[in-house]
Amino acid sequence: MRIEVLGVEFDAVTMAEAVERGMSMLQTEKPDYVVTPNPEVVMTCRQDPEAARAVREASMVLPDGIGIIYGAKILGRPLPERVPGADFALHMFGKMAETGRSVYLLGAKTGIAELAGQKLSERFPGLRIAGTGDGYFKEDGPVIDRINSAAPDLLLVCLGAPKQEKWMMENRDKLNVRLMAGLGGSLDVYAGVVERAPECWQRMNLEWLYRLKKEPRRIGRMMRLPQFLLCVTGQRLRGK
Repeated sequence: MRIEVLGVEFDAVTMAEAVERGMSMLQTEKPDYVVTPNPEVVMTCRQDPEAARAVREASMVLPDGIGIIYGAKILGRPLPERVPGADFALHMFGKMAETGRSVYLLGAKTGIAELAGQKLSERFPGLRIAGTGDGYFKEDGPVIDRINSAAPDLLLVCLGAPKQEKWMMENRDKLNVRLMAGLGGSLDVYAGVVERAPECWQRMNLEWLYRLKKEPRRIGRMMRLPQFLLCVTGQRLRGK
């Protein structure tokens, strides 16, 4: 079942259910992809039809931001829980390592994907890093060729939203992969160059505030959260 929040439909799943579904997608032949919108992405989709289409056509849409959970609750359509994309992938890696499955890491600055791959290999023995590539490419063709040669089970596309969502939608039929996931800045976190909020902040659903504290320049982007909540409240008041 999917729950609609300001025009974006989210899968009503727990983390465990999302991982189970993701692992099932690794068994199929068709090129599935997963997106993880937060309120900022939802607001982008309201203004960018192509981004909205890319999210709509994803095989699974996970509620990454706590604002999505609050928004769904305000609308009277509660979602089971927040499913952060970075954590979803880590759970997938743990399962994939059990059977020696592979992942290709695409995105971030030069050297970050390689560093992330090293750290993930140490953390998940048995997980194969099929290849890596930075996100500063100008032509898709050579990148797609390298990915297809590696033939990974899972491809992480970390190009930032909505670029990564559009890229997956446009190239899904050209790629020799079983599943793709658009995960924004997750490679920086996996590589250890960006510090994630401590667990206590995460438990209080204040990870966004911790990131703002560490990166004040994000204030412009963070302002989309109150805009999002105002839109949700307006939709509720209108009875839609």
